[in-house]
Amino acid sequence: MKRITRITVGTLATAALLTAGGGVALAAHQTDSTAITSTTTAGTTAADISSRKAVQIAKKRVPGARVTKVEREWEHGQRAWKIELRKGAWEYDVYVSARTGKIIKLKREYDD
Repeated sequence: MKRITRITVGTLATAALLTAGGGVALAAHQTDSTAITSTTTAGTTAADISSRKAVQIAKKRVPGARVTKVEREWEHGQRAWKIELRKGAWEYDVYVSARTGKIIKLKREYDD
């Protein structure tokens, strides 16, 4: 009976957040003590990687390069961080998936 009460309280709290129009709404409630996924009003999930982490991933792929620009874009049908880097006369565009942190595209151009 105690377990049912906990689930009911969690369900009621979720319903209260949804009806009150709060900034964060719980997307799922799991009873096996795994993490609860949250979604903000902007549509990003708690699992999204930050721009700082995306820069670290890009710099690891192009060691010694300096970051010239960071922006959020859509690439191959998914949200991605576009990290522009420069190393010598080469210019790199590294697209990092905002959801998984994997590099989904890499462009390299010689700038003379």
